[in-house]
Parts: sequence; C-alpha cells; structure tokens
Amino acid sequence: MAVADLTFCIFEKCGILLRRKGWRFCRACARDLLTEAFTLLKKCQNFTGSSGAGWLMEQMSFSDNIDSQPLASRLRPKSLGEFVGQAHLLGEGKILRKIIESDNVSSMIFWGPPGVGKTTLARIIARKTKSTFIDFSAVTSGIKEIRTVMERAENGRVYGERTILFVDEIHRFNKAQQDAFLPFVEKGSIILIGATTENPSFEVNGALLSRCKVFVLKALKTEEIVGLLWRAIKDERGFGKLDVSASTQMLEAIAVFSNGDARNALSTLEMAVLNGVCENGKIEITEEVLEQCISKRSLLYDKTGEEHYNLISALHKSMRNSDPDAAVYWLARMLESGEDPLYVARRVVRFAAEDVGLADPKALEMAVAAYQACHYIGMPECSVHLTQAVVHMSLAPKSNALYMAYESAKNDAVKQLAEPVPLVIRNAPTRLMKELGYGDGYQYAHNLKDKLSNMQCLPDSLLGRQYYLPTEEGLEKRYKLRLEEIKQWKKSQPPQ
Repeated sequence: MAVADLTFCIFEKCGILLRRKGWRFCRACARDLLTEAFTLLKKCQNFTGSSGAGWLMEQMSFSDNIDSQPLASRLRPKSLGEFVGQAHLLGEGKILRKIIESDNVSSMIFWGPPGVGKTTLARIIARKTKSTFIDFSAVTSGIKEIRTVMERAENGRVYGERTILFVDEIHRFNKAQQDAFLPFVEKGSIILIGATTENPSFEVNGALLSRCKVFVLKALKTEEIVGLLWRAIKDERGFGKLDVSASTQMLEAIAVFSNGDARNALSTLEMAVLNGVCENGKIEITEEVLEQCISKRSLLYDKTGEEHYNLISALHKSMRNSDPDAAVYWLARMLESGEDPLYVARRVVRFAAEDVGLADPKALEMAVAAYQACHYIGMPECSVHLTQAVVHMSLAPKSNALYMAYESAKNDAVKQLAEPVPLVIRNAPTRLMKELGYGDGYQYAHNLKDKLSNMQCLPDSLLGRQYYLPTEEGLEKRYKLRLEEIKQWKKSQPPQ
C-alpha cells in the first residue's frame, strides 16, 4: 500500500469515526482515532516496524499514560505553593511550614478526614528533604517488610544517613506491627511520618504516639475546593488542553457534595467532564450530567471509627439539650450513612432511662416500641419510628436521678467491703438457715396496714445512705412526694 493510499485510508476512517460521534472531538475521541489509525498501519507491511508506526505507538502510549492517572493524581501539588487548605498549619510563619522548608522534620502523624492532603504533604516533604525517603503502605505491607526497611534504615544511620519513613494508613497496623517501629524511632534510625483518618489516641500505640507530634488536618472549605476545581479546568495537567465550560454554581455544587474532600471533588469533576456534552470541540458540563454525578453523597462514616462515636454523641447530647431539630439531623446522618437502626434504637432506649427517667415514664415505653419497630420492619421504613422516639426524648422533661443513683451505688459497691446482707432480709429456704436467724423479724409489706415496714435493708455501714434523689421535673415530682411520705412514716415508727 502506498503512503498516499494509506493516508487517505486513515483519514477516511477518522471521518467515519467523527461522523459516528456527531463531529464531537475530545481526548477520548483522539484516543479512538489513534487506535484505529494504528490498526491500519499494522496491516500495512511497508510500515511495520517503521519510524512512522513507532512514532504513532509512542503517541498512543503517551495518551494512555495520561488518561490512566486519575485527575486527583495528575493535579497532586508538588510544592507548598500549590497546596490548598490547612492555613492553620502551613500559613506563613506556621510551625509545620517552617519544619518542611528548613528540612528539620521530626516524627509526626497527620490526622484528618480523607482528601485533605495528608499523603500530599508527605510527597512534598519527600521532594524537599535531603534525607532518604521511604514510602510505606500499611494496606499492602506486613511485619516482614517492616523489618527489611528497618534494617536498611539502621545501616544508613551507621553512615550518617537520615531516613524518613512515611506510613500511609498507619492505623491499619496492629499493635505488634506498630511496636516494630518503636526502637528505631527511639534511637533515631528513622523519622516516622504517619497518616491516618482515625483518632491516633485510639489507633496508634501509646508509646509510639508519645514520640510523635500530631498535626490535625481539617476538611477543606467550600471556597478552597472551588478554587481547586477551577485550577483543574485550566491547568494542563488537568483539562487545560480541552475547552471545558462550567459555571461557578456547578463547581460550588460539587464542592458542597464533596464534604471537604478534595479527592472526591476532583473525581466528581472528572466524571462530569468525561460525560459532558461535546459540541464543536467544546465540552459543556450540563445540569443533567452533574445531577447524575452527585445524585448521592458518600457520607464520611465508619461504623467502628471515631466518626461513629462523634455522631452518636451528637444525637445523645442534642436530645439531652431538648433540641429536636438537631437530634433528627444527627439521626438522619447516621441512618443515611448505613448505620444499623437497631444500634441507634438501643442508644435511645438507654437515653430514655438515663436522661428522662421517671420525669416521663412513658419515654422508655416509646423507646422500646421504636426498637421493636426497627426489629420488625427495618430500614428505610423504621426511620420514622426512630424519629418519633428521638423527638419524644428531646421534648420530654429531663431527669438523670436514676443514672446518678446507680453511679453512686456502684461506687459504694465497688469500693466498700463486701458487706453481708442483713439477716432480716435474707432468704431462709432450709431449717438450718432458719435456726441461724435468716429472715428473723421479716415483715411482709402486703400484710401491713400501710404496706410499709421499718426494716433495715442496707448494711450497717451504709445505714442512712441516699442514692435516689428525685427531681421535680415532670412526673418525677410525684415520686419525690411519695418518697418524702415514706421517709416521714418511717421516722414516726419506733426502731426495730
């Protein structure tokens, strides 16, 4: 096949492809065209192995390498100047910025939600430092790999070489694996930099944690993410070589949807651009495409992590503060994130006794009924039953008298000696026990006129101790009056 014939064949094929795509042209189109053209070249023996085919193969390989990297990876900041957010740590004159710029890095842990720059900061340190930088993942590595890296670092220390070890997802290491780092951190063989989304107080070995400075990274603000999205559209590492059209309102919608997660925001933008409407060489992100990309937010939630306890704490304290709106919001956050409704129901049952108690005895009935409803019908139907229970708890009169009564009694039960049960209220199922005085003087209240007796029911050392101190909230004031009546009656009776 002659070169002219081959060229015509390629352009004819390209024309078919362009017409098939409605004359839209974007990076995906270009890759398809290159693929078709290279297929034709392979069929031509004259061009097999020639410089023309080699050049085309290189272009295809280059295009594939670019497209194979997610947008977030292509746009990963290479310097502090490109870094977005964390001004409280990286602003001018701030401690972490000084540490990085002076290459005076010590062992530290970056703690924060996903997509806020923990790994990126480690990469920036790797570029700035003169030390040996080792990237280590707790997801793919085990104790064998740890020992190998530690031996390498120790050998480097002997020759005066400093080693910085970055451990991503450090919370995934168990205690034994984390212990393997400790002696090397202690003697300076390595400078450990860890990244975690979980609270280091719970997930990182205490001895290791005490040797590291913890830097808390915050979720990015909406305006910071919007600026990052504009950069992605204009930067050549992103979509700068394409003519992408998007409004500020759309980028703000993506930013709000991302919930402070830069990686999530860039992934959403990438999806929107790749599915945008291509017309006359221009890619437009339409509202319809964007709605599909952000139809459901992936809420930050871990059923065993810190956020799990943060949210249930928020729900509990909102109900205690008699704020039904906040309580319903935190309930929705948990349920829509996939929390087990039975777990929430159990917490509401606990709240009914701990924070409402006898101020509204029906609160416990409502909480148990909500639990049964969750058990019978599950989500999403049981969400309304939990809402009913949560609102009831929020509006009910509050009393923690029962909770305080038990805590006070528990303190005595744990710290006091194991006091013997008074003989008068001991059970006497055998003749020997009766002969020993078990149950002597016991009075069956139902047989008495006032249904009351003056028997001593507490041990001698706790005589007169009061645990239940009722309030005057709601119906509990009735219980308080009744308790006062009982105490007055007992005072009027001669001691037994």
